[in-house]
Amino acid sequence: MPDLLFTQLFPSFSLATVGFPPIPLFLAEAAAENDAELAPLILAGVLLSLIVVFLASKVGGEICARINLPPVLGELVGGVVVGVSALHLLVFPESGATAADSVIIQILQQTAGLQASQAAEVFSAQSEVISVLAEMGVILLLFEIGLESDLKELIKVGPQAAIVAVVGVVTPFALGTLGLLAFFHMDLIPAIFAGAALTATSIGITAKVLSELRQLSSKEGQIIIGAAILDDILGIVVLAVVASLAKTGEVKLANVALLLFSAAAFLIGTIVIGRLLAPYFISVVKELKTRGQLIIAAMIVTLLLAYIGAIIHLEAILGAFAAGLILGETEKRHELEEQVVPIADLLVPIFFISVGAKTALSVLDPTVASNREGLIIAAFLVTVAIVGKVVTGFALVGKSDVNKMAIGVGMIPRGEVGLVFAGVGAASGALSSSLNAAVIVMVIATTFVAPPLLRVAFNMGEGKEEPAVAAAGVEADEG
Repeated sequence: MPDLLFTQLFPSFSLATVGFPPIPLFLAEAAAENDAELAPLILAGVLLSLIVVFLASKVGGEICARINLPPVLGELVGGVVVGVSALHLLVFPESGATAADSVIIQILQQTAGLQASQAAEVFSAQSEVISVLAEMGVILLLFEIGLESDLKELIKVGPQAAIVAVVGVVTPFALGTLGLLAFFHMDLIPAIFAGAALTATSIGITAKVLSELRQLSSKEGQIIIGAAILDDILGIVVLAVVASLAKTGEVKLANVALLLFSAAAFLIGTIVIGRLLAPYFISVVKELKTRGQLIIAAMIVTLLLAYIGAIIHLEAILGAFAAGLILGETEKRHELEEQVVPIADLLVPIFFISVGAKTALSVLDPTVASNREGLIIAAFLVTVAIVGKVVTGFALVGKSDVNKMAIGVGMIPRGEVGLVFAGVGAASGALSSSLNAAVIVMVIATTFVAPPLLRVAFNMGEGKEEPAVAAAGVEADEG
């Protein structure tokens, strides 16, 4: 990372510029031999990591399923158990861990002949592979969610989703920023950055819970998904603004406008053009004769749109979701759903286990002086984070036919999106150690409380509907 940063800062710099000769051939050959030697060890580390991931996801998910909690909560908890907070089986450099902290690296040293001098490189490469697989998992999850969503229903609830998204960004941002300024007397930029971290919603976690509760296709589910997508876009814009503010002290409105335009053009253009090209996609698939013609063709479309989403500074998952929406409108929808589920069952747990594994519960330790201050601020941020999202459902004034509480609760989890805010804030120097710890605690709390609360919220809605149904039945009998 440092050498990449240096290259970006000084693109014209090279060794030849200052008179250094090119790297000798024997050094290049030695490096190639070292890479060849490390490749089997990296693979072994990845294999062990995947064993840990699948065991943790299955055990955690099964336990939660048996006590009537969403299995995704079990996967998150399973990740915490095997991650940096407990067993150290699955740890990542970005959480501050080193090769010496990884139990898997220690196992490789005992069983595969890994040398101490090679440990850091193997650890870095193995962690990177798991992170990439986790990203592929969330891309596949959003593609699957797009397939299961109803584009017409999403468009129909679009205005309601927009209201929920805007209220869900403005309310926690305003309450968080003003509260930190008024009650904790913080400087303006740190308060703004912490307030911005409250705006995002983790669409991956929310969508998974909705799918498990079989509420994805409900009106509430579609509003939540639509609002979470818009939240993601608005969150990216807010992050770009506050990061620029922290770095330069000013905001370039042209860049903000360009980002908003890119987001709108991408989502609308992708769906419009995709629907026009969908019949040609189906005709091409029907002409293919080899195995996997449908799923491979669908993955090409999905990864292409994910790539475009990534390079225009949006998120790859938005492109994957758009691909699912488009292909979900075709005659191959149900066949594609059946084929994508087994792949999702393999890759999606890697994402949730990784989120849990990167969660450092050490920030909750009150015996550490900096944590005590952070925990006090965290209590305030958690309150604002929950209230600021729950009120979004009640912003739908006059809509008595929807479960407003479920909509608000569905917007609560920050998940990996909140961790991105915390990471950028810490790297830019905008967040002090105590404020950074507070933001992380807020992310942890909202991520873990949302799944069970969402189930309760939907159950409450069902309970309210039963008397109406019963009354309707009585009237029918009397008639």
